[in-house]
Amino acid sequence: MSGSGGPGRLPPLGRMRSAVRRARAGRHWGRIRDLELWQRSLGFAALGFLTLVPLLIVVSAADTAGGQGFAQWLGDGLGVSPAARAEIERLFALPGQAWRTTTAFGLALLTVFGLSFGTMVQGGYERIWDLPPARWWGRWRHVLWLGVLVGVLYLSAISPPWRDSPARGFVTVAIGTLFFWWSQRLLLSGRVTWTALLPGAVATMLGLLALRVFSRLVFSPLIASSAVTYGPFGTVLVIQSWLVGVGVVVFGGALLGRLFTEQLPRRAPPVEGDH
Repeated sequence: MSGSGGPGRLPPLGRMRSAVRRARAGRHWGRIRDLELWQRSLGFAALGFLTLVPLLIVVSAADTAGGQGFAQWLGDGLGVSPAARAEIERLFALPGQAWRTTTAFGLALLTVFGLSFGTMVQGGYERIWDLPPARWWGRWRHVLWLGVLVGVLYLSAISPPWRDSPARGFVTVAIGTLFFWWSQRLLLSGRVTWTALLPGAVATMLGLLALRVFSRLVFSPLIASSAVTYGPFGTVLVIQSWLVGVGVVVFGGALLGRLFTEQLPRRAPPVEGDH
């Protein structure tokens, strides 16, 4: 007998649902493959360490009262133990000298290289939303985005008023979510609606919180052991690995946001006209 309810057979409606699920899974996997998430995350880590980290060291060195702004921020971001935090502060010791020894040309060069970091992040967002590259006259958005990013990180490194407040976690999550929400809207030149971008911002922030827990469990002991085995170079390797994880979260969170948005009933298309 070969009825539709026989063993190994699905009714027509069940076969249709199975085909839809397979098609969706294939489409999602294709987008992840097309995004080249791992390669983009490696580029994120390389540019972040070679351009953004030196720029943040110079900017945080202006905090003459603290003097350990960047190392403090990096330790908080990693969520590491006091022993690992001490190794990070040793790696970035005497940051105040960076401000006194940096020339105007060196600062300008760091700024130019830092703008390439924004270009790379924008390219990842555009690939996620299947958008063409923005027009060349929109490069001012990279300047604005880099300035706001450095400002947010700088404020978080110089002991903000909410550092010792019970609401510190909520404030940090709220600011981070707003920043990633605004970053997508800015770098995509307003071509995607605010509503469609919100899930990606939330997913990115949740991913960073998960990465912080992972860092506490994995990267923290690695920093302490690598510092003993390889010296400062071992600490650099662990920090570079953490930056790769941040890149995975930034691009992966935005991609999850788009996939989530596509499952919601839409009254208007999420992608708007070119600006």
